[in-house]
Amino acid sequence: MSKKIQAIRGMNDLLPKDSALWLSLEKTIFDLFISYGYQNIRTPIVEKTDTFCRAIGEATDIVEKEMYSWTESSGESLSLRPEGTAGCVRMMIEHNLPREGIQKVFYQGAMFRHERPQKGRYRQFHQIGLEIFGATNAKVDAELMMMTHALWQVLGLKNIVLEINTLGSSEARVVYRKILVAYFNQHKDRLDEDSLRRLKTNPLRILDTKNEAMHSLINNAPKLINCLDKESTQHFEQFKTYLDALGITYVVNTRLVRGLDYYSRTVFEWTTTDLGAQGTICAGGRYDGLVEKMGGTPTPAVGLAIGLERLVLLLEAQNLIITDSALSIYLVALGEKAQIKSMQIASALHDALPDAILYNDLTLGSFKSQFKKADKSKAHFALILGEEELSNNQVSIKPLKGQGEQQTMDLEEAVKYFKESK
Repeated sequence: MSKKIQAIRGMNDLLPKDSALWLSLEKTIFDLFISYGYQNIRTPIVEKTDTFCRAIGEATDIVEKEMYSWTESSGESLSLRPEGTAGCVRMMIEHNLPREGIQKVFYQGAMFRHERPQKGRYRQFHQIGLEIFGATNAKVDAELMMMTHALWQVLGLKNIVLEINTLGSSEARVVYRKILVAYFNQHKDRLDEDSLRRLKTNPLRILDTKNEAMHSLINNAPKLINCLDKESTQHFEQFKTYLDALGITYVVNTRLVRGLDYYSRTVFEWTTTDLGAQGTICAGGRYDGLVEKMGGTPTPAVGLAIGLERLVLLLEAQNLIITDSALSIYLVALGEKAQIKSMQIASALHDALPDAILYNDLTLGSFKSQFKKADKSKAHFALILGEEELSNNQVSIKPLKGQGEQQTMDLEEAVKYFKESK
C-alpha cells in the first residue's frame, strides 16, 4: 500500500469552508487600499538569492537560516521569497518606475520561511504588502497608520496596540552600534547563544529578543533614541504630531528594531495580546536607503505587511465573522426537461443578477434530496422547477430563511422579486 500523500509540514491548505472568510477579508483590504490611491502589482515568487541577501541583510535570521534556496544547473542561486519588499524594490529599479513620480503600490501572495511551524507562524504564509516610493516626509508614514487603523475599525477588531520607534539614520546607527556592543560586552555572561552570535553580526537584534531572562538587561541598555541625528528626531516628532492629530493612540517602544537590516527612521508594529506569542498582525517602516543599496537611484520609501493567517486567527479569537452579503439562490429541478430549462434560467439569472450566487443542483436527485442540499448550502432562496412550473412557463420561489411564503411567478417577475429582496 502506497504511503498517504500529505501537505508539507507548515504549508497548509485553504479549505472550501474557510474560503468565504479569506475572500471577504482580502476584498475588504484591497478595496480600502484602492480607495487611498494604491495600485496592485504582482512579482515572482522566485527571485535571485542575491536580491534578498542585499535587501534583507546577510546577518539576519531570514537569510542565514530560513530561506528556501537552491542552485540552478547554470550555477545561479535562486530562492523562494521570504518577504515581499525586496522583490518590489527590484521591480521598481528594473522598470525605473520612481522616475514617473511617487509610486503607491500593494501586492498579495505566499511567502516562505524554513522555520519551526507553530500557531500563527508557518513555512508558507500569506501577506498583503503595501509600499510607497518617492515620498520622504512623515505625512506618508502617518497615512499608513491612518489606513491600517481604519481597517481595524472596518473589521471590528479590538485590543490592538500601535507600537512605534525610530531607528534614525545609518550614520546614527553606526555610532549607536559601537555603544551597544560595548554595553553587551560588559554583560556577556548574561547573553544567550543567539545573542552572543548577534553581538558579532547584528547587535541591534538583541534588543528584540524573546528571552524573558534577558529583559532587565535589555531595558537597561543604552537607547538609540539618545543617539539620533537631528533630522531623524524631527521626522519622528512630526510623525507623532500627525498621529495625535488623527486621534490614533500609540506606544513608543525603544526596543522595537524589526528583523530586517533595511529599515531606517520610522518602524512600527500593530500588536495584540489575543494571539499569545505571535501577536504582531501588521508591521513595517521606512527604508530610505534600500533602493540605492540595490543599485537604483536614491529613492525614499516606506511600507508595511499584514499577515493574513494571523489576522484570520484574530478575527476568530474575537468572534468576528466576515460574511458575503450577496443574494444566494439554489435551483431545484426535477426531470430531464427541467434540468435543461434550469440551465437556461441560470444563464438568465447570472445576466440579470451578476452579484448573486447561484447553485444549480448537479445531483439530479429527488426533490427531497435537492432541498436538503439547498438547506445545507445556506442559500437565501430555492428556485423550483417542477412539472407544473415547466408546463406553465413559471418558477416557484421558496424562502429558506423564513422570509415569507412560497410563491409562483414567471421569470421576469422572479428577477424583480430577487432584486427587491436584496
